Amino acid sequence: MNLTVQGKTAYAYTGGKRFDPVLPTAVFVHGAQHDHSVWALQSRYFAHHGLNVLAVDLPGHCRSEGPAKTSIEALADWLADLLDAAGAPGALVIGHSMGSLVALDFAARYPARALGAALVATAVPMAVSDALLDAALNREPEAIELVNRWSHSTIAAKPSCPAPGFWLHGVNQRLMERVSARGEPNLFHTDFAACNGYAHGLERAAQVRCPVRLVLGAKDMMTPARATRALVDALKAAGAPVDVVTLDAGHALMSEQPDGTLDAVYTFARSAAAMQRT
Repeated sequence: MNLTVQGKTAYAYTGGKRFDPVLPTAVFVHGAQHDHSVWALQSRYFAHHGLNVLAVDLPGHCRSEGPAKTSIEALADWLADLLDAAGAPGALVIGHSMGSLVALDFAARYPARALGAALVATAVPMAVSDALLDAALNREPEAIELVNRWSHSTIAAKPSCPAPGFWLHGVNQRLMERVSARGEPNLFHTDFAACNGYAHGLERAAQVRCPVRLVLGAKDMMTPARATRALVDALKAAGAPVDVVTLDAGHALMSEQPDGTLDAVYTFARSAAAMQRT
């Protein structure tokens, strides 16, 4: 559905179900140079199993008007305004990569509205190398190719080839190229710069009180599982209920381990929603 957020058109996929403000709401937030479609399986399952779904296109990405936001904090504020526009008082926020930082920041700064935060393929800080930032700014096709290669743990992960036409690397590459073609200039660099510039992630983690689940790829080269240790420690020190699920995948968890990712986020969503009712 289309919403008006901060005076601009914002798109959110509802999983094929009409949005019902009475139901608990799950918001799915994509990563850099992606759109809502990376959550196709997970968002549709949620919508058909008792939850509202808002799988968003972030500003400047495909169906949502730009300009793109240049900071994680601005994206978290936009997310809060999107919930207002949808009529949702609160939400479970599920974010991948850059989207995980948005989920973290939202949970920290909007504690009354955060039912829980599932951080998929996350790291705090989420540093981006100068070489990759430069490629994203000046040689975007090269940056897309590099990130696509690094996002997958193998060249033939199931369900890469169940039938002709299925290829995870190719699908992800075409999606990033499509986002580039439909978006504003230098969008990939804008996204990466927002991740790289997010300097207060551990401080935000210390403010989180809602349940948190980290869903990590054991073979993730973009945000290695070991890079979450400080984040987990900060969340635990703050008293937030936190656990970690590790899957046999790289950074592209939703495509390399679609069922495992779905199970990890759906069981967490149900648990977090139940905690709100008690």
